[in-house]
Formats: sequence, structure tokens, C-alpha cells
Amino acid sequence: MGFKKMSRSLDFADFALSSSLEANRSVKLMEKISASINWSRVEAVLMQHYTVGTSQEGAKAYPPILLFKCMLLQKWFRIPSDPELENQINDRLSFKRFLGLPFSKSSPDHSTFSRFRSRLSKAAMEQINSEILRQFEAKGLSINEGVAVDARLVESASRPLSNDELKKKRAHRDTEEGQKDKNGKPLKFSRDLESDWTIKNEVPHFGIKEHTAVDARHGFILATIHSPASVHDTNFLQYCTIFSRHTNKPIKIVYADKGYAGLPNRNFLSDNNIADGIMRKDSTTAKLTEREIERNKKISKVRYVVEQYFGISHLHDKAKRARFTTIMKNNLDAWFRQVYPVKFEDHLTGAAFNVFRGMKILPKAVG
Repeated sequence: MGFKKMSRSLDFADFALSSSLEANRSVKLMEKISASINWSRVEAVLMQHYTVGTSQEGAKAYPPILLFKCMLLQKWFRIPSDPELENQINDRLSFKRFLGLPFSKSSPDHSTFSRFRSRLSKAAMEQINSEILRQFEAKGLSINEGVAVDARLVESASRPLSNDELKKKRAHRDTEEGQKDKNGKPLKFSRDLESDWTIKNEVPHFGIKEHTAVDARHGFILATIHSPASVHDTNFLQYCTIFSRHTNKPIKIVYADKGYAGLPNRNFLSDNNIADGIMRKDSTTAKLTEREIERNKKISKVRYVVEQYFGISHLHDKAKRARFTTIMKNNLDAWFRQVYPVKFEDHLTGAAFNVFRGMKILPKAVG
């Protein structure tokens, strides 16, 4: 089938509108983003994980880098649905300019966005994140020397189910008849069967848990994964640490709160020559010393970068509630939010993570 060829030459509409675009603040912002990243290297990673059929019949597929950028626009501008994303691309000149889509050409159909999203793997996302962070490192930023790990609860995308209901529906889903509808086609589950219940601060929660690792110096998002809400935080410190290394430089220290305290995590850090930045907690036989209390306070000041990400996600990306009913799709959705999340009011009032954070930090670091 092959991919559509996206012409980079100006057509009549581009030429007619070029003068008005020069004063467009949103266009300037998009151009700054485009210049900050070598997109051809990101496209190379996408092409390794995204293929199309070999049939010569039918319409050619859109280039994956174009669809990838569409996903980023959706997150940047908090566009709530794929049909609305299609409308916005057709309506906004800055979007088409960023995508390299001639003004006379229409946006991809909204169903194309959904198919593209479902075909992306977490491995592809992690490789793209690594590629972007390595580009920033090559420009002078030190990445992943110190890592802060934490977790937050995320409400389920569907109505809460009792534990008995969950057990019955999960058992039925795992049977052969539970995988197909009455017409014999794969069944799409509208209920969230991967969430479960937990209690925090004496308040019950039904949903999932997002485990995240953040670069302690610059605030870049390094790793993320979701689990059912009942899974304890401590089980994911090792995962978050391992997948936080995106460059050749070793991780020097890992910061975490008292929930991650325990011999397995401390032994893991020691075995890998990583300094232990996990906060201490009282034991049944001894209270914390003054020195340990002061140490905890210093670690708490470093860990604010994770809380900052969680806070911005809650306030500006409606991430307090899951968007999908499966952990895999929520992993991908979180990745797009983390790599390119931005708070937009008018054009730009604040920048958060990876690309935008790099754009803000880099001139200061290099200068």
C-alpha cells in the first residue's frame, strides 16, 4: 500500500496566506517546537514499529510521523475527541503548518487517529522518548543522573464495580464465549475490568495507579506504567528505575517516599551502585533519629518534581480520571501527555514536560 507523499512545496493557498502567518503567535510557537526536535529521527523509530499492507489497491496510508504529530496537538490543546481533532486541524492554519499538511488538503479522518493509536506499542513510545531525551542531552542537558519515583491514583473510566462483579466478569472474559459477541466477532469491553479497589487516607478508590519516574534535575518524565489501584507502590521502584535510563550516563541516585522503603528496593539500588534516596520511616522497635528526620526533609524537597507533574496533569489535562478502560491504552495516553503536555490558555501560558521543558531549559543550560 505504501504511504502518502506529503508535499513540502507551497501551493497557491499556502502562498496567499504566508504573509498573515508571519504574525501568528501560534504558528511561531509551532515553528519553535519543530526546530527543537530532529523529527526525521523520531520518524525512523516510528517506521520500525508501524507498517502498512503491501496491496497496491486502495488509498495510501498517511505517514506515521504526521499522525504522531496529530496526537501531540490533541494533548497540547486538550482536544477532547478524535472528531474534534479532525475539525481543529481543518480549521487552524497553525496546525496544518506544524503537520506539513498543505492548506488545501483535508485532515485525516478521525477514525484514522483511533487506528493509529491502537497500533502503537509501548516499546515504540519508550524508544521515541529515549530518542528525544538523547537529543536534548546532545545539546548540553544532563539527563537521568537523579531519578524521583512516585505513584498516584487515577479514577476508573467506567462505573465502579463491586469485587464480586469484577470476579464474575473477569472469569467470563477469560472463557472462549466471553471473547466474542453474538455475531462471533471480538467483543469490545465497555466495563473496566482491569481497575480495582484500594483505600487511601480512609477513602475508598476504584481505578488504577500510575507509577512515574521523573528526572530530579530538569523534571523530564523518564518512565511510566499503570497497574490496578490495589498494587503497592513499592513493587514498581525497580521498573521505574530500569526504564529511566535513556542515555549512556548511569543513574546516580533514586529518590522515593516512605512507601518504597524495604530491603528488596534498598538491595536493588545497592547491587546496581545507585545511591539510596528512599526516605526512612519508623520501625516497630525504633523511632527516627534527628539526622534521619533531616534527611527525609531534604529528600522531600527533591521529590516535588513528581508532585508537580501530578498536579499539572490533574489541573490541565483532566488526568484525574482515566480516559480508557484498559491499562495498555491508558499507558499510551499517559505517554503522550507526559512527553508533550502543555498548559494552553490562548496560545501558551506555561510549559510542562519533555519537549517544552527542554525548550525552556536548553538556552539557559547552553548559555
